[in-house]
Amino acid sequence: MEFTFVTVVGLMAATCTTIAFLPQVIKTWKAKSAKDLSLGMFSIFSIGITLWLIYGLFIGDLPIILANAVTLVLVLVLLYFKLTMDRVGKS
Repeated sequence: MEFTFVTVVGLMAATCTTIAFLPQVIKTWKAKSAKDLSLGMFSIFSIGITLWLIYGLFIGDLPIILANAVTLVLVLVLLYFKLTMDRVGKS
């Protein structure tokens, strides 16, 4: 793969939008609370990210593939926290 200026810009954008989820993951982990996270929003978002990942795989676009693969992992972690921490908090 050739790293053109456009690919570099795409990778930089992908890095920024992907790592934007890291502070939320860390905050939720440290607080051991996901009560402020919207289950609906993160569920719909994870479907969208999955579709973007599939799209990226179909067209072979590295920035789209990498960004959405990593973002999907982070969003699934947040969904896991939401589902497990909320249940623990209600006991």
